[in-house]
Amino acid sequence: MLEDLIVRNRSCRRFFQDHAVDIATLRELVDLARLSASAANLQPLRYILSCEPKRNEQIFEHLGWAGYLKDWPGPDKGERPAAYIVILLDTATSKTPGCDHGIAAQSIMLGATEKGLGGCMIASIQRNRLRQVLDIPRKYEILLVLALGRPKEEVRIEKVGEGGDIQYWRDRDGIHHVPKRSLDEIILG
Repeated sequence: MLEDLIVRNRSCRRFFQDHAVDIATLRELVDLARLSASAANLQPLRYILSCEPKRNEQIFEHLGWAGYLKDWPGPDKGERPAAYIVILLDTATSKTPGCDHGIAAQSIMLGATEKGLGGCMIASIQRNRLRQVLDIPRKYEILLVLALGRPKEEVRIEKVGEGGDIQYWRDRDGIHHVPKRSLDEIILG
């Protein structure tokens, strides 16, 4: 059921790093994005795939991991992603991605979840440094980095409390809690 897949598709930030994700799996996930909707059918997105430890480390160094977890710099060695997909805009095809990268990223993440993987869409990126490390030509704009791997953490959806705080948090057992607004709160009229 689609609802179950969406509920299981949580932002995961700790992984079993030694659980490999192969290039064929990454290609299958990008194929889901390729088949997804694209504004005016321009299909301006391009992808860089990484599942090699050295390249993964280069990507990892240029990402921000969890803005609300102020004392957490990101996953420790052994808990880092086994793979990444960097989503780019080909500016020769379109000057703006519209919402294409959001659609593509969600398609990829749902596909990953269906395969027993987890991931996190990351927009906090040192773009100029990542561009240099991966030797990305200027005509491509870095939009998102998707971190992927076998999840090593439990993520629970919670109701937003009376104070209205929507910040995610971790408890003493390392369980990641994500408050979500009620359906009645987000539907107007």
